[in-house]
Amino acid sequence: MFGLARKLSANGVLGINARNCQYILRHNPRRLYPLVDDKLATKRLAIAAGLPVPDLYGVIASHRDVRELPKLVAGHRDFVIKPAHGSGGDGILVVSARVKDGSAYRLVDGTIMDGDDMRHHLSNIISGQYSLGGHRDVALLEYCVKFDPIFSECAYRGIPDIRVIVFRGYPVMAMLRLPTRKSHGKANLHQGAVGAGLDLATGETTSAIIGNSVITEHPDTGAAIAGRQIPRWQYLLDFAARCHELTGLGYLGVDIVLDRDKGPMLLELNVRPGLNIQIANRCGLRDRLRVIEARPAGAPVEERVAFSMHSLLKPATH
Repeated sequence: MFGLARKLSANGVLGINARNCQYILRHNPRRLYPLVDDKLATKRLAIAAGLPVPDLYGVIASHRDVRELPKLVAGHRDFVIKPAHGSGGDGILVVSARVKDGSAYRLVDGTIMDGDDMRHHLSNIISGQYSLGGHRDVALLEYCVKFDPIFSECAYRGIPDIRVIVFRGYPVMAMLRLPTRKSHGKANLHQGAVGAGLDLATGETTSAIIGNSVITEHPDTGAAIAGRQIPRWQYLLDFAARCHELTGLGYLGVDIVLDRDKGPMLLELNVRPGLNIQIANRCGLRDRLRVIEARPAGAPVEERVAFSMHSLLKPATH
């Protein structure tokens, strides 16, 4: 086991202890965590800074408010329910349609939930079942991002997103997360979504994984994953880099979705982004982070993005 750890370290792979001690604890002041751990606070912060986010239809903050769901989503055929303090996609419901004269809800994976099921789920969110630390929470009702046709061949039902690791305002690694049948249409790796590495210089997909297994095709659609170009790539890196100033956090994950009609939007931020992005890119984070540590602070966003695109190592492809 120790031999494997040494081998991974020699290849520049960042482990969870090194991530926590050398980057999260050193560069992310604890007082700033609520800006990211609370999705409602993140949304308000982004709106104030002029960054586009999915529209907020309403907030259900108490068990009494649960009965207001039909009124809050009236006029919206589809919408998303998410816990404000959730993580890893747990507790999120993506409603694709209202059925049975609006008294029931069809989820993106085809599941039908009646009114009682939905009220029970909302009560669980409020009780803290999905929140960090199990604390009392609130449920957000949001605009459901529309599927961008560029992903039609390589995603199963749900909406893909782009995760960018940003360190001291520099994008250092990125991946495209693609929903699968196993992930129930959610773009979360730990639930079974595909993670596809992205070349920082070009925004083109390289290798891909499910869990720790390298794959070449989407497991449900059979479409090849490598060689797909993300549109407006430099703009997306600029978008992600600006989240450093938005939050004051030195090490964070930025999740961006591409909406068919509204373009790129900030989905959420993560103060503890996972490390599987290294497997997806077949490249370690450590060397890239050390390069950025040697850079002077205070560079403009455009300069930081240009450096990341042209001076950091590209992910390996095979």
